[in-house]
Amino acid sequence: MNKTKLILNVCSVLLMVGMCAAALCMAKAPESPAPATTPSAGQTGTSNAEKTVPGNVPDGAPNPAPPSKPVKLIFIHHSSGENWLSDENGGLGIALRDNNYYVSDTNYGWGPKAHVDSGWGPVGDNTDIGHWWLWFRGPNSAAITGALYAESGQNSGYSRLENDPGGKNKIIMFKSCFPNSALQGSPVDPVPQIGDNPLKAEGSGSEFHTVANAKGIYIDLLEYFKAHTDTLFVVVTAPPLSNPENAANARAFNTWLVNDWLKGYPYKNVMVFDFYNVLTSNGGNTMVNDAGQAAGNHHRWWNEQIQHVVGTRRDTSAYPQARDDDHPSSAGNKKATAEFVPLLNIAYHQWQGG
Repeated sequence: MNKTKLILNVCSVLLMVGMCAAALCMAKAPESPAPATTPSAGQTGTSNAEKTVPGNVPDGAPNPAPPSKPVKLIFIHHSSGENWLSDENGGLGIALRDNNYYVSDTNYGWGPKAHVDSGWGPVGDNTDIGHWWLWFRGPNSAAITGALYAESGQNSGYSRLENDPGGKNKIIMFKSCFPNSALQGSPVDPVPQIGDNPLKAEGSGSEFHTVANAKGIYIDLLEYFKAHTDTLFVVVTAPPLSNPENAANARAFNTWLVNDWLKGYPYKNVMVFDFYNVLTSNGGNTMVNDAGQAAGNHHRWWNEQIQHVVGTRRDTSAYPQARDDDHPSSAGNKKATAEFVPLLNIAYHQWQGG
């Protein structure tokens, strides 16, 4: 091979290599996904970014993942609920925000009159068990629920999503405060029909605040709930008291709510969270909780199933804020947050699935 032919062969090889390299450069490389960001606990708001629901959840199986799009939720509460929502206490507001719920709330002084009679003030002042009849079944309930669906403001301090997704509230969550655990009577007393129930519109200090009458109030609420299956109703049981006098009644009533109240109810738009039970066991003292522990009293998603368990026989508060104050401590509220939110997600997906 002479020198000229060798040079030509080398040039041909180089030309082919150059053409291949050019072709590779022209091919578009796959884009790297943007890194996921997690809002900090102190952040007051975050964008309404879609969250991915795992695709490997079998049809009909409980799904503890957040909703894929923001969902509007309103929480009816007083001071215990305010503490639970607070970023500095229970952190529920942050947890709901991070699970794609746009949270609003009611508090003292909120809303229309509780009753058409002139002696009543705002319905937001009234959140005892007997008062739920006023909210959902009483003579001014149409105005009350209309305002409830439309409310998008905050009446206590907590973090939430920055942007209102619009439309009405899709989830109504409500809770009575700890004095409601002082239920009188006996768990086996006959339950009155609503027309004969003397607890209607009465507070927890009433002589009619009994287990049987409380059951009657909740049974009647189902009439409203079954007529509004486009809304998910979340019942949160009242926190426990330190006083053991009526503790067994509180245990019996809340166990009834979880296990028996919804028997025969044909729809999936009602959920019960046993806040009471969750707050009856701790991690050794009132400032240490037992979230994530196998032992204790819980209502949670555990080992791929919903678990409602009384592992410690205690019917009084394990988290009083002080010796003379039965508001749950921050440790108790944080436990409740950890156990509640996955159950809410499960209830949401079951409701959406019909």
